[in-house]
Amino acid sequence: SAAMWRSVARRAEAELQHGSFGGFFHSEALAGALPRKQNSPQQPPYGLYPELLSGSAFTVPRAKNRYAWFYRIRPSVQHSSHNATAFSTYEHWAHPTWVSPPFKHVCPPAQFRFSPIAAPASSADFVDGTVTIAANGNPAAQDGCAANVYAMDTCMSTRGRYLRHMDGDVLILPQEGALEVRTEFGDLRVEPQEMALVQRGTVFQVNLAPGTTSARGYYMENFGDFFVIPELGPIGISGGLAHPRHFLAPSARYEEAEGDFELVSKFMGNLFRSPLKYSPFDVVAWYGNLAPVKYDMRLFCAINTVTYDHPDPSINTVMSSYTSTPGLANCDFVIFPPRWVPSEGTFRPPWFHRNVMSEFMGLLHGTYDAKPDSFKPGASSIHNRFVPHGPDGQAVEAGSKLDTTKPERYSGTLAFMWETRLPWHPTEYALQSLHDVGYPECWGSVPKRFDPLARPPAVEPYGFPGEKRH
Repeated sequence: SAAMWRSVARRAEAELQHGSFGGFFHSEALAGALPRKQNSPQQPPYGLYPELLSGSAFTVPRAKNRYAWFYRIRPSVQHSSHNATAFSTYEHWAHPTWVSPPFKHVCPPAQFRFSPIAAPASSADFVDGTVTIAANGNPAAQDGCAANVYAMDTCMSTRGRYLRHMDGDVLILPQEGALEVRTEFGDLRVEPQEMALVQRGTVFQVNLAPGTTSARGYYMENFGDFFVIPELGPIGISGGLAHPRHFLAPSARYEEAEGDFELVSKFMGNLFRSPLKYSPFDVVAWYGNLAPVKYDMRLFCAINTVTYDHPDPSINTVMSSYTSTPGLANCDFVIFPPRWVPSEGTFRPPWFHRNVMSEFMGLLHGTYDAKPDSFKPGASSIHNRFVPHGPDGQAVEAGSKLDTTKPERYSGTLAFMWETRLPWHPTEYALQSLHDVGYPECWGSVPKRFDPLARPPAVEPYGFPGEKRH
């Protein structure tokens, strides 16, 4: 109903489907274009071609099966070179800043921070403006991921360019400027504080939304298993973290266009360019659970302590790509949204730590509480496996003197973390052009506080005593 739409989406999003993350969606741009009783009828409606996009092996358990059926004007074999010299038409493209692992240069066990990239010096679309900051694993082995940033001032559609990522899913986080993500399934408008997830194998474009002249942000290539939203366990069944119903899929929208287009393919870690004669956005109807989705991160229902201590960051997980080991993620996508922090008798900033998991941090908006003055929107930091890190000297001083009988509201902020089981390996470009070599100095101002004569009280107080402090 219209009332249901308005409860979760802006009115301008009425063309988006209201559904469930990982669930099935159905959409048709022409009435009756989507067969209801079989997948591949001998005479499909409107003379369309049925085509299966299978994102998982045929024999995986049904709960993990991901696929979509398209009903399109032309089969996708006509959206790539199909003449006698097809092999030679796939031109290998040595992109100067978009690269894939594994890398051969050495990565020291140090803390890293990288500055935001500059605006493009010349006209650049999403593909041209991509810079890989770090990566791990191997896309050919379907393992690991890559952390990228982008800066663009031109639409891919202006250049007749399409992108097909055959190695992994693409998770896009706009920082500045709204995007129009066009896909075979339909279109998604994605604004800062929202995210878009385009599943592997899908052809898509990233364009500037109407009224936007430039844009920048972050995006991940997930080479591992599909993203899923985490189990809730004792949290319960109906609320907390990211709710499946808040993930929106596009409605079918097709175009029948012929011209001199270009397809950019990412395959086995390499980029290829090839000519296209027809637009691949010719899908008139589709159904399945491999659809691209968008999610408004302002709808994330944050969970936090209401007594004492600082919980692990996993309580802020939006999605995870898991390995075969239960609970071990190829990548966790974690956000740090506006929220209340009421913990008493507690050092509230993130504590000092060394983790087996490796962290890539980014800042979409505002400030980050562990680095309130030095970590800027668009920047990135990496703290790899067992590399020590934590709050800087200013955060230590402020957190140690804070009156914790009063709750704090963290507002005007949105940071995120891509936490991986494999260490992040910074690219040569990031190390040479963006590396903030003075970053570790931020811990030089952390004071030495040890005093062997300052004996603690005979009875250690409770962090949250139960009775109101006076």
